[in-house]
Amino acid sequence: MDIHPQELLQQLFDSAVAAALPKGNLAEYLPKDTRQKAVVIGAGKAAASMAAELDAIWEGELSGLVVTRYDHGAPCERIEIIEAAHPVPDDAGERVGRRILELVSGLGENDLVICLLSGGGSSLLSLPAPGLTLSDKQAINKALLRSGAAIDEMNCVRKHLSAIKGGRLAAAAYPARLIALGISDVPGDEPTVIASGPTVADPTTSAQALAILDSYGIEVASHVRAWLQNPESETVKPGDERLSRAEFHMIATPQDALDAAADVAMSHDITPLVLGDCIEGESREVAKVHAAIAKQIVKCGQPISAPCVILSGGETTVTIRGNGRGGRNSEFMLSLFNELKGLKGVYALAADTDGIDGVEDNAGAYLTPELYRQADVAGLKAEDYLANNDSYGFFSRLGTLVEIGPTRTNVNDFRAILVLPE
Repeated sequence: MDIHPQELLQQLFDSAVAAALPKGNLAEYLPKDTRQKAVVIGAGKAAASMAAELDAIWEGELSGLVVTRYDHGAPCERIEIIEAAHPVPDDAGERVGRRILELVSGLGENDLVICLLSGGGSSLLSLPAPGLTLSDKQAINKALLRSGAAIDEMNCVRKHLSAIKGGRLAAAAYPARLIALGISDVPGDEPTVIASGPTVADPTTSAQALAILDSYGIEVASHVRAWLQNPESETVKPGDERLSRAEFHMIATPQDALDAAADVAMSHDITPLVLGDCIEGESREVAKVHAAIAKQIVKCGQPISAPCVILSGGETTVTIRGNGRGGRNSEFMLSLFNELKGLKGVYALAADTDGIDGVEDNAGAYLTPELYRQADVAGLKAEDYLANNDSYGFFSRLGTLVEIGPTRTNVNDFRAILVLPE
């Protein structure tokens, strides 16, 4: 191999992120005539970079606002960029949600709305349903994040507690034409899940939202339960006339990122084994499966032989039991480290493509075969750190956190396990 293993892993990650950036991916989904007037709205970790790209290529009159995560802003001349909290919403997100809803309300059939959506939009575009408060949504969001609930389950609940999600934004914009452009951060690239589907019909129900809360043992106030039992809490359903002038286009997906990484691997004569772009489940358990595949490659040359790289994407979860720090990608790496135990020839990187793992200041972590000996010398026991959900603390002490800052896009987890012949 003509490149250092760690450098190759970084190249794979960088190529995955580059494939998901708005630049070069957005223009083909716009109307042919970009000289017309358009109102721009949006939400997500990539919303600012999407707005900046649109601002650069749109020829006509442009105005509007989008909301992104703190420190994820980008220079934009004609579209206002507002920053708010993620993953737990704050009052900035509530205020911008109300402004966006007001901005599109009252438009006519000759008006054009361009909506820019990406991962993180659910928390950032936070406008409580009638009778609910921001503190209600914050408490439920925190509980869902700690519960280990899957992203589609969390978004089902969020939609039914919202005045803007689950198709309600498109309904408010009707009869204007609405073009939604999305960057997928969810398994299956389902528009109804990305940013909780503010511009598309929602097949889930309030009863399902209530059942999800109950299944995870999440206590809610009586007025929240009463709202979910009220027919008015139901989202906009398929066939609703108010969605007839709304369209949705996906401009970047997790599979695009994996394909880009696979191309880079092949350029270095490394065979890629792509496990999939929609892997879910507990991070530590997903890591065990990945470790088993790596071991089989080393031991038996199956299902492919070294040199090769195992690639996967998706969105894993962490059920919090301890008091440590970390995100799902560093927890994956800590469990992988624990399973591989310094297996020779195996290097790995797991990172969130938005540059932030959970709520930390890193994207994830990487490991090398030598790291096991270093941890042993330092007296670090992976199982103890796993028990405390302290993957950040573990890799921080070893100096192997991936620290790149916000990428201003988001196609979720990226995992690469490089297996080299001895």
